[in-house]
Amino acid sequence: MSETTPARELVINGTAIDDTFAEGFGMRGTRILITAQNHRWAWNAANAMTGFATSVIACGVEAGIERELSPDETPDGRPGYSVLLFAAASAVLIKQVETRMGQCVLTSPTSAAFSGIDGGDRINLGKNLRFFGDGFQQSKKIGSKRYWRIPVMDGEFLVEETTGMVRAVGGGNFLVLADSQPQALAACEAAIDAMKQLPNIVMPFPGGVVRSGSKVGSKYKALMASTNDAFCPTIRGITRSEISPGIESVMEIVIDGLTEADVREATRVGVQACCDIGAAGGIRRISAGNYGGKLGQFQFHLHDIMGGAK
Repeated sequence: MSETTPARELVINGTAIDDTFAEGFGMRGTRILITAQNHRWAWNAANAMTGFATSVIACGVEAGIERELSPDETPDGRPGYSVLLFAAASAVLIKQVETRMGQCVLTSPTSAAFSGIDGGDRINLGKNLRFFGDGFQQSKKIGSKRYWRIPVMDGEFLVEETTGMVRAVGGGNFLVLADSQPQALAACEAAIDAMKQLPNIVMPFPGGVVRSGSKVGSKYKALMASTNDAFCPTIRGITRSEISPGIESVMEIVIDGLTEADVREATRVGVQACCDIGAAGGIRRISAGNYGGKLGQFQFHLHDIMGGAK
């Protein structure tokens, strides 16, 4: 009779880390630098461009503001923000970038936009948008980069012709299981604050947190995804629940990054922030969502990522 290997246990500050993994997917990503007269108007443009971009399932892209930029970090010496956009296919990302540039950045007072990635495949940023100038647009080439000056009512819109598109990773995630809803949210807020200090990643859901985690499929044939009932506390008695006794709230943080290493490091930092609050703050478990390893190319094993922490 063969012996079974017992499940590994990992507990950090009283918070149990499930022996499971998040399943990530190959995506295409780009970075765009948006500047304006001041940070208020740069943020308005960046926030609009990354709106309605939580999940590729319905939004086409997943996007977010990566970080604030000081004037000495931008091509035109003005304050700004960097934004990251991710899509499952190149054609989708190209279309979404052009549409969002035209509707959200071109329209925003004093804005300008530049490439944030020099490598990868070149995709249109202002190349087609220039035609809005109706023949009055002008171009300027500096080194190997071409820029367009498009006349608008507040002056002119300066935009770089192209930006870089690279292979990226989406769908990294972890679940925070807590005694109460306020405690789960407090831990997620701490995790988001810590993760936002890292480059090359965004958490695309509102405030970086999603409460409506999903599973693949549904009893309704028209739906490709539905509520992750195994982690819904109010129906634990009538479904095959994964929630241990005492847990009353579960929230999820989804991570998109330019590389696998970026998503891995963001996971480590975010989970550690939750564990710093620990069991004393009501954080009982950390888990992750996957599809049995059958769909995504990347697996982010929580024990491997957090194994060195205590």
